[in-house]
Amino acid sequence: MQQEDRNRAERKLHAAARAAGRHLPLGLPPVIYLTDPARTPDPVATMAALPSSWAVIYRHFGQPERNHIASRANSDATRRHHPFLIAGDPQLAADVGADGVHWPFARVAEARRWRGRFALMTASAHSPDQLRSLQDAGIDAALLSTAFASASPSARNPLGPTRFRQLARASRLPVYALGGVGADTARAIAPVAGIAGIEGIESLYGPRI
Repeated sequence: MQQEDRNRAERKLHAAARAAGRHLPLGLPPVIYLTDPARTPDPVATMAALPSSWAVIYRHFGQPERNHIASRANSDATRRHHPFLIAGDPQLAADVGADGVHWPFARVAEARRWRGRFALMTASAHSPDQLRSLQDAGIDAALLSTAFASASPSARNPLGPTRFRQLARASRLPVYALGGVGADTARAIAPVAGIAGIEGIESLYGPRI
């Protein structure tokens, strides 16, 4: 991506983040960056470039060096004012002093046992039914996918902006859009939802090769 294109894309994403921040409850970040061992090879370096107040969900998927990375990332997140969550590993989150936990939908029943231990807990939802079932699960926000067409191997048929906005407006729980969310798509959902992404954020803030 050329520098001029990158700058233009950053301006678009920042504008969408401001729009999201205007309606999200106090304490929730406008943007959440999700890491992935394959797609975000140096998440700590990417975090260093993120705007303050954007959150990070560290997903280690069993990486052998996860404790070291989580500890280092949490320290950097604290210094740079990024809310820091660890996906699916509340014990590791507690060990490193993370702000919260992100729960896969299949494990959301565990969230109640950890309520009060963390400042922020989020969970995944992959369908309208799953989103509705999270309303009273004791979490603070849901990441609903797949919002837009995505190249992710786990992506499902996209909801599209109209359907996504309908679901977000009807939800009692704050919702973040995940899947195909980037500079060119975020503004379509920012008036009603937060922004969550992997490649859409990594492509702008990740280390340049």
